[in-house]
Amino acid sequence: MSAFLEFLLRMGDNTLVLGHRVSEWCGHAPILEEDIALANTALDLIGQTQMWLGLAAEVEGKGRTADDLAYRRDVIDFRNCLLTELPNRDFGHTLMRQFLFDTWHKLMLTRLCDSSDERVAAIAMKALKEVSYHLERSADTVIGLGDGTEESHAKMQAALNRLWPYVGEMFEADRVDDLNAQEGVTVNPSELRADYDRIVSEVMAEATLRIPDSRFAHRGGRDGSRHTEHLGHMLAVMQFLPRAYPDARW
Repeated sequence: MSAFLEFLLRMGDNTLVLGHRVSEWCGHAPILEEDIALANTALDLIGQTQMWLGLAAEVEGKGRTADDLAYRRDVIDFRNCLLTELPNRDFGHTLMRQFLFDTWHKLMLTRLCDSSDERVAAIAMKALKEVSYHLERSADTVIGLGDGTEESHAKMQAALNRLWPYVGEMFEADRVDDLNAQEGVTVNPSELRADYDRIVSEVMAEATLRIPDSRFAHRGGRDGSRHTEHLGHMLAVMQFLPRAYPDARW
């Protein structure tokens, strides 16, 4: 697999897996407005997936489509960050995960707008407006709940403590990142860490939440070497229909 194809799968799998996770809230959110907002966020992410995996299928050149890549690959073939595949747990946990990902996502897309590959730059520019809104909303919610009641503060701090060990993987560069950075396709993700830490620190300070001191990072999602046990269960649900009825059409 080429480094460029691997990069496209990483971008598309991040939005696909997180989009499905967020869609699990549809019909279950605490209030109607949040239910609609979460559903819209999920749709935005799935829409971005269509672009990333569509380009990946084109680059692969094996006659597969974005749908084939989404619904007919196994766990070991997915290249998403571990953070995106973690279960929703409660509303606060979901929005904390969304904020931690949105911050990285906006920084990455902003840099990709200057990609040497025109197709990558076009996707990034189209997605950036949506992701900027996602970040604004998730940051406001984290602040509102963190600086809210005693109970909401405790839940948001617990969510941050649980999710923080999954943040570091988004910034760990490997051979794929190095090769694509040399070609000007993307940026070395480690270059985003300083800005990420600044933004997260500002939001957490306003939310009266304390960022854990540890820099330990779970890893294995971006290269497919070790996903969590949760991804397989999620794919079993997400992929059931197209695998059981391969020729099904709406």
